[in-house]
Amino acid sequence: MDEIIRFGPAGNSQIFYDDGYKHSIDAPKWCAEHGLYAYEYSFGRGFTMSLDTIKTLGENAKRNNVLISFHAPYYINLANPADDMAQKSFSYIIKGMEYLKSAGGLDYVVHLGTQGKLDRKDAIYLIDKRLDEVLQIIYDNNLDCCNLCPETMGKYMQVGSYKEIIDFCKKDDILVPTFDFGHINCTLQGGLKTSDDYKHILDYSIEKLGEKRVKNCHIHFSKIEYSDKGEIKHLNLDDNVYGPEFEPLAKILKEYNMTPTIISESKERMMEDAITLKKIFEKS
Repeated sequence: MDEIIRFGPAGNSQIFYDDGYKHSIDAPKWCAEHGLYAYEYSFGRGFTMSLDTIKTLGENAKRNNVLISFHAPYYINLANPADDMAQKSFSYIIKGMEYLKSAGGLDYVVHLGTQGKLDRKDAIYLIDKRLDEVLQIIYDNNLDCCNLCPETMGKYMQVGSYKEIIDFCKKDDILVPTFDFGHINCTLQGGLKTSDDYKHILDYSIEKLGEKRVKNCHIHFSKIEYSDKGEIKHLNLDDNVYGPEFEPLAKILKEYNMTPTIISESKERMMEDAITLKKIFEKS
């Protein structure tokens, strides 16, 4: 795939079905028809798509120049104190990356874990240790053609501040950060307002990781309601209360000549809002 900035949805909104499509294997065609060249399919609640269907999705994506990404199951937790449960998390990561390779995709987005009753430093230690094991399995299985993309998280009990994610990504070049700016805005209690706010995060990341992985990072964008504990629920771009706004980020993406994949995770309007994000970027 060429290094270009790509916009796309996380899954299908009602407009997809209203346009006469019935199955996610047709999503790349719908996306391309609307000028979107990325598509993220979520296995958040489990692997519900067969390998044959995955391959068909990948073939359709290639035909339409759409870059596929997958989201790993939400129940992965590399900070689980029980080793047997950690092994299950390993298997979910590896299976998803096998699927992604079969689809010709690039980025596999994963939530690394939650601290639960552990001290933060102990949870981080466990994730750090287990990431080493996961990386070894990835290389042993020739899956390093894909990126494992740890995501910034929106609740304080989840391990995944942007600094924590960047620290984990320093381990290996196939660890590429997923900046969920809606999540980051939640943990900053609405702190993403100006271009300088975004620039601060990207500058820190470039300093720690180098330019290449940050330039080609994975981005989730949506407005999200939050409380003093962090994320509550996803909203769509029409919200004018919680934010964040995309315009200040679009300005920095252009200034830094970045070529990320940007996935809209708006509630119920992910496809429409992916188009809106692209239009905002083009006008910025």
